[in-house]
Amino acid sequence: MSQTNEKPVKEQPRKRVTIQGIAGCYHDAAARDYFSAHGYGEIDTLPCDTFPLMFDTLAADASLLGCLAIENTIAGSLLQNHELLRQSNLQIVGEQKMRISHVLAALPGQSIDDLQEVNSHPMALMQCEQFIHRYPNLKAVERFDTAGAAREIAQNKLIGHGAICGEFGAKLYGLNILARSIETNKRNFTRFLILADPIAAAEMVDPRKIDKSSVVFTLPHSHGALSKVLTIFSFYDLNLSKIQSLPIVGREWEYRFYVDLTFDNPMRYRQAIDAARPLARDFKILGEYESCKIQLP
Repeated sequence: MSQTNEKPVKEQPRKRVTIQGIAGCYHDAAARDYFSAHGYGEIDTLPCDTFPLMFDTLAADASLLGCLAIENTIAGSLLQNHELLRQSNLQIVGEQKMRISHVLAALPGQSIDDLQEVNSHPMALMQCEQFIHRYPNLKAVERFDTAGAAREIAQNKLIGHGAICGEFGAKLYGLNILARSIETNKRNFTRFLILADPIAAAEMVDPRKIDKSSVVFTLPHSHGALSKVLTIFSFYDLNLSKIQSLPIVGREWEYRFYVDLTFDNPMRYRQAIDAARPLARDFKILGEYESCKIQLP
């Protein structure tokens, strides 16, 4: 019998990813979509009640990754998360874009006509107002989050209650989906950032695929300060896919700028960064990564 010298493949431990919210929330679904699409397979998510707690959890364990909502096409930028990211030593290693599509779910055997209450996060209730108003029997009642509303109905067997949540959350808690895509505005998308400790980030990012960068810097209150930096980015053919300004507390009329850059030529991107640094203060690269290729409708 012939023998081979092949060594058994060592199974890699599952990635552990911190999220804001409970199992079944949109952060949970976005994290699973990202890591599945990038060949990591199943992951374990670690729920955190708040974004600051999520960053504290990440800071305490360098082996953890994070999935962080950073902007929404309806609600705009999550300004708190920009600052939390800047103050941390985490790096952006990727991004995921997700359409936020709500469903109405209830216990098996229930119909919409059987419901008296619809429970969800206040934002989700607002986004589904037109649908709710079509059913006079439905009273909108706020809950802490969308997935939490689904879990509460499932665990407490709440007859007559429906949850507005994501399809992933409804299925996770064994609820029956009564209606899909019930949000008023169908162009509701959220962009999530995937975060890692700098050592883990170096292993997760393929330098050959980098075509996007997120940077933050401050500028003095002087004539043309921002224009000079933007002119450099334009000269080197960098595209500004996002620019967000925030006032700096205690420094009147000075601002901190968060900028997302996309590019085709990594060498010209490096040249642009080198040229822009002397014009700005506190210049920090938050991450260099592959842009999300999902084509949004």
